[in-house]
Amino acid sequence: MRGRRLCYCILLLLVLTSAVEAIAAAGTGSGNGSEKWGYVQVRPRAHLFWWLYRSPNRVEDPSNPWPIVLWLQGGPGASGVGIGNFQEIGPLDTNLRPRNSTWLQKADLLFVDNPVGTGYSFVEGKDPEVFVKTDEEAGEDLARLLMALFNRDEGLQQSPLYIVAESYGGKFAVTTALSVIYAVQAGKLKLILGGVALGDSWISPEDFVFSWAPLLKDVSRMDNTGLEKSNGVAMRISEQLKDGKFQEATSSWNELENLISSFSNSVDFYNFLLDAGMDPLSLVAVELAATGGLSMRKYSKYLSSTRTSTPGGDGGDLDELMNGTVKKKLKIIPRNFTWGEQSDMVFAKMGGDFMKPRINEVDELLERGVNVTIYSGQLDLICSTKGTESWVEKLKWGGKGTFLRKERTPLYCGGEEEGTKGFTRSYKNLHFYWILGAGHFVPVDQPCVALDMVGAITRSPTNSKLKVR
Repeated sequence: MRGRRLCYCILLLLVLTSAVEAIAAAGTGSGNGSEKWGYVQVRPRAHLFWWLYRSPNRVEDPSNPWPIVLWLQGGPGASGVGIGNFQEIGPLDTNLRPRNSTWLQKADLLFVDNPVGTGYSFVEGKDPEVFVKTDEEAGEDLARLLMALFNRDEGLQQSPLYIVAESYGGKFAVTTALSVIYAVQAGKLKLILGGVALGDSWISPEDFVFSWAPLLKDVSRMDNTGLEKSNGVAMRISEQLKDGKFQEATSSWNELENLISSFSNSVDFYNFLLDAGMDPLSLVAVELAATGGLSMRKYSKYLSSTRTSTPGGDGGDLDELMNGTVKKKLKIIPRNFTWGEQSDMVFAKMGGDFMKPRINEVDELLERGVNVTIYSGQLDLICSTKGTESWVEKLKWGGKGTFLRKERTPLYCGGEEEGTKGFTRSYKNLHFYWILGAGHFVPVDQPCVALDMVGAITRSPTNSKLKVR
């Protein structure tokens, strides 16, 4: 099966490559070369927007090449160029002030608004047939974008690329990594894949929906009645997935989220210690009695909301920023196009793929020797640590047994006197980080740990403060 899939993907890439290589990654950048941005037409009428930052901390070491992090946001339909960049790990916050914890300290950063229709990326005429419908299609589009960027830039080719994802972006990360591998093997992409990091990622929806009610019951946020009702819907979702009724499973997921919210008095799905809307980056305060469509967007609602204040006084309005100052700076965004205006269509088009697991893709990456890192915020509910541990136990990778038996190692950031910041466990090419005190948005909740963790993941030549005892 895998061989047939590989042959199919290689043939597909052979057909597409000539067209992709003819497409210039048209764009512009700063005068000093510290950043570049542009569009790549990955298919007819489909345009992906990218933004690359060069690190001022770059260290030239032939024995340890400077890394590039490709950041993939979730949703599906959330803007990495907006959220990941200005709210989580980029050089500036939404008030355009320098971010002390920017990941540029450890790597160059490549943000892409993915899939097409997300953020600044767009589909001409909003043609419904051009939007992607599956994770594989999104991965293929990203591989085409990477061909356009890397194949003509020898500098980029020298730096290993690490695909780091958050939330639904984890599903895109594993399908993109496999598309990259196939393209490199076919000689159509000049790129070094350094690894994949899955942060609070929606890899196995079934495992997550079964984790929600028991977790909330354990932390006194739900009673036995809520537990019983929620588990009943989770069982229905499990049966729907077994029967291949993926669109129906997405509808049941929507129902379960409403049920969880009702019996927990509106718990925040991105930090179970809070009520919905209290976490500055969760942005999920919606009416519980809303229609299915609005509730479905609850998971990706933060992509378009104007409530974007973040800890530390970052109270800038992301929507105004992206459609005002940033759009003027970039100069190449279509005049009448509004950042994020097609994002709801992205989510709707992927409704049939939303609940599909991607455990097999993680297995394939591990079997191919790709470094896979999983990190999970302790307080996340939507992609809970409990659910993540469940899908990891389903891996068929040969090293799983040894990995699960190994003891965890405590993590410290800034000194042991400041307390335990998390735990880690590694075996061969699988690595897991448990991040304490963090919800869904680990780089925001625990910036010190997140920064040094990405330095370890990418083998950045810069020094690390993260202490492993």
